[in-house]
Amino acid sequence: MGKGNRNFQNAKRGRGRTNNTRTDKFANSLDDYLSRMNLKEKKSEPESSSEEETCSENESNDEEIDIPFPVAMWDLNHCDPKRCSGRKLAKLDLITELRLGQRFSGLCLSPVGVNCVSPSDRDVVAAHGASVIDCSWARIEETPFNKMKSSHPRLLPYLVAANPVNYGKPSKLNCVEALAAAFYITGFKDIAKHYLSRFGWGPTFIEINKELLEAYSSCKDSREVIEKQNEFLDKSRKERENERDEIDLPPSYSDYEDDETDEEEN
Repeated sequence: MGKGNRNFQNAKRGRGRTNNTRTDKFANSLDDYLSRMNLKEKKSEPESSSEEETCSENESNDEEIDIPFPVAMWDLNHCDPKRCSGRKLAKLDLITELRLGQRFSGLCLSPVGVNCVSPSDRDVVAAHGASVIDCSWARIEETPFNKMKSSHPRLLPYLVAANPVNYGKPSKLNCVEALAAAFYITGFKDIAKHYLSRFGWGPTFIEINKELLEAYSSCKDSREVIEKQNEFLDKSRKERENERDEIDLPPSYSDYEDDETDEEEN
């Protein structure tokens, strides 16, 4: 377990790091969304390459950024510590760990939310912060959500994961991706990029979701976010169907028979 912020009332400061590593070329199309975005699958890196970067390496850049609100998580210890983005954020002092039963007064990204996070949540995040539940998607049914309460539970709209564990899978975001998405949508784009910059693959999350993130961040409320999401999914589905219809097929056997009949008649 890493140490978190000991005082919710104090603004946090961290050092940003520009990621100079260019995103690898992709190899295969993943789904209709990635095909539409004209992206291909990123080749997997060794598990320890990005998740085990040291704090000193991440602090090598002189750029600074203020985190003017609390960022927290409930850690259910479901994840492999070497792959857990939440634990890495805790080690970097970018997130505070909460106890089960401890309430968080800000926004919480949770499957039990009713509304999607939207730009209308900006004031809540600015005043009370944002939190996330660090649990495994494979063990979602056994997660005690009733012990992790927040005044503002929220869902995330459709986005595609860029983390090495669930790369290319819709909605299977890890902790840092979920937080970054919430920051981006609520207007804290620099903070979103700052958190993602601590992971070698992090900037790719914004790259492959840029169109959607920009669309969501331009909405007024949760209802408009859902409308933008559904418009995008409907458009992607229709484009995939059109591409399937435009595939050139070889002539059928009956076509050859028709040609032979025409020759005999002539």
